[in-house]
Amino acid sequence: MNKQAIVFWTFIALAAVGVLTWLGNASLSRIIIPLVVFGVVFLLYKYPPRRWAQKAKSPKIKPSARTMAKVNAQSSTRKSSGSSKKRKDYPFQVIQGQKGKSNDEDIPKFH
Repeated sequence: MNKQAIVFWTFIALAAVGVLTWLGNASLSRIIIPLVVFGVVFLLYKYPPRRWAQKAKSPKIKPSARTMAKVNAQSSTRKSSGSSKKRKDYPFQVIQGQKGKSNDEDIPKFH
């Protein structure tokens, strides 16, 4: 086994000992609340409610015809001009820094 696997299983074993010790010292009411919370979180993860799952699939508000015309016009101009270009246009630019271009190497950076 490699070093990371040994460390991982050591942590798992220590966590198991800690949980067993906690269960041995805890009363029934202190055990039930974390188990219920864990169970609810697990069930919500495994079976999400339909109203949460529906949001990701389709928007509730239908875009207007005017908005759709703008979107279609933008996509058609991008397709026609994009085929002749080899480079993509990105919404950011490179700002040239001063690192490596300093002519004053003799002057200390900190006074």
